[in-house]
Amino acid sequence: MLRPIQNLFDPASYPDLLVGLGDPDDAAVWRLDREHALVVTTDFFTPVVDEAYDYGAIAAANALSDVYAMGGRPFLALNIAAIPPDLPEELTSEILRGGAEIARQAGVVIAGGHTIQDKEPKYGLVVIGFVHPERMLTKGGLRLGDRLVLSKPLGFGVTTTALKRGQADAENVAEAVGWMKRLNRGAAELAVEFGLRGGTDITGYSLLGHAAEMAAASSVGLHFQYSRIPFISGARKYAEEWTFPGGASDNASFFKEQVHFAAGLDEASQMLLFDPQTSGGLLLAVPRERLEKLLNRAAEVGQLFWTIGEVIEGEGIEVITSKGG
Repeated sequence: MLRPIQNLFDPASYPDLLVGLGDPDDAAVWRLDREHALVVTTDFFTPVVDEAYDYGAIAAANALSDVYAMGGRPFLALNIAAIPPDLPEELTSEILRGGAEIARQAGVVIAGGHTIQDKEPKYGLVVIGFVHPERMLTKGGLRLGDRLVLSKPLGFGVTTTALKRGQADAENVAEAVGWMKRLNRGAAELAVEFGLRGGTDITGYSLLGHAAEMAAASSVGLHFQYSRIPFISGARKYAEEWTFPGGASDNASFFKEQVHFAAGLDEASQMLLFDPQTSGGLLLAVPRERLEKLLNRAAEVGQLFWTIGEVIEGEGIEVITSKGG
């Protein structure tokens, strides 16, 4: 689908386009000078939760995350909104307020935007940030021996789908919403502070889908330990009730040939790793010798990280149940 665009814009003709259509990364990057590059991204989607304010806040955090996933610092945004003409004005206002307050929390100004009418609400942001051209995080930045750390738990997709089906407990939804509204700012700042080079955020392609992109871009294999992967409280229950969104099956179908699961992992456990996430955490590759200092520094500033795997020789992804199993 994108091939005609790639043929129109040959990367060789744009030497200052450091990351673009030819890369599997989270945002475009355009070099301004030796020390500054612009990071540009956009993301929007239909409601994933019932509360208008939470929907706007989650959509904004999700869009901002693509800049953080590149190691960038966002500073400017524009609203993108599609609003049904019969949607009450107070709900539209709450969506926009949720997005605006998350943007302000990130130190980002929303300077305008564009709205159209549509049958179903859609909201998100265009986001612009800065990054140092030589300090970017990319999916191709993994190196052998790196440890893989994750900054948010998984299970958002299976939980919000349970909500849409009327099967979700309120406390599980509140937990998911709290995580989805949380910015990846702290994780990105630590990644830059410790000179990391490999990273992405976990969104619609799931943990395994985005990890597979990283493995391919870096020409390495990845090894995950299932027992170390964090999940929100209700994720396992909803997985067993099979409230996965349709994207989980799409992810499994597309990426399963690149993944080898240990024999002890049942189908629900496997599908949780293919579960699409909205505003998920950062997956970062940390050189082994920096891991302890990074985790100590993260504890000092209140940033959670889970060490869930490592970069190995080969290709594809191996998921084991526990250490040695």
